Amino acid sequence: MLIKCPADIPPSEITPREQFDRRREFLRHAGLGVAAATALWHGLLPEARAASALGPLIASPYRTDEVPTPFEAVTRYNNFYEFGTDKEDPAKNAVRMALEPWTVRVEGLVNKPRTFDIDTLRKLAPLEERIYRLRCVEAWSMVVPWVGYPLAALLREVEPLGSAKYVAFVTHYDPQIMLRRPVLDWPYTEGLRLDEALHPLTLLTFGLYGELLPAQNGAPLRIVVPWKYGFKSIKSLVAIRLTERQPATAWNTAAPHEYGFYANVNPEVSHPRWSQATERRIGELRRRRTLMFNGYAEQVAQLYQGMDLKKNF
Repeated sequence: MLIKCPADIPPSEITPREQFDRRREFLRHAGLGVAAATALWHGLLPEARAASALGPLIASPYRTDEVPTPFEAVTRYNNFYEFGTDKEDPAKNAVRMALEPWTVRVEGLVNKPRTFDIDTLRKLAPLEERIYRLRCVEAWSMVVPWVGYPLAALLREVEPLGSAKYVAFVTHYDPQIMLRRPVLDWPYTEGLRLDEALHPLTLLTFGLYGELLPAQNGAPLRIVVPWKYGFKSIKSLVAIRLTERQPATAWNTAAPHEYGFYANVNPEVSHPRWSQATERRIGELRRRRTLMFNGYAEQVAQLYQGMDLKKNF
């Protein structure tokens, strides 16, 4: 299956006029030099929004000093195939999805299977702000200030059994408002090894830029696994199941020769139809070198010691 990835994105999609005007006003009132004021703008925006939407946040040890991708680009250039296969489709169509009430069931090989409502989940652990380079398989990337807490906090609540080896995820699917064409086998499914799911980088995510997640970005909660390609970070989560065997996943089932179960960012392993050695950051013209594990090798490489990463791609 061909996934569309235009070579260039119009500037209007990256920095909309209204955002540009707000930035100019901010710079004028701040009375700072352009360089200093620009840095302050990027530093304050997530916290300012957080104060009005998700309450106080704590800084994550996994934050980066990279400049975040503009909010408008993050929320208008999306993969969410249930709402259309063009990048602009989710922002137009996902607003039809009802976000309340919302529950997530956690079941399988656990001592305490349980169904959580969204309010309980948001309060289960302190919300952290983390800024990740979330990449997708089309070789484009964004720097997104996600808000959430480690998925491990939720998994501890249900007490995984010793026989649990994997964690399977299921996304919401409503054929009345979502794509019915069999682009993939709906509902969308994904999975991780249990040790990957318990890693503190794996985030149960409720917001971005300090705001509640927009529907097109996976509201009301999603998973973010920043060292893997973007399709592993499942959106609009409704079920988690702990299993002994490796679960089937949507893209691996649809095209196993192209999309492996692990989907680790690895510049040394090319997709059958393109190289993954470089990526294009949204808003930049030049391509940049892709980093192993998306720059998180120091934190996660030990998870794959002794594995053939070309075979287990």
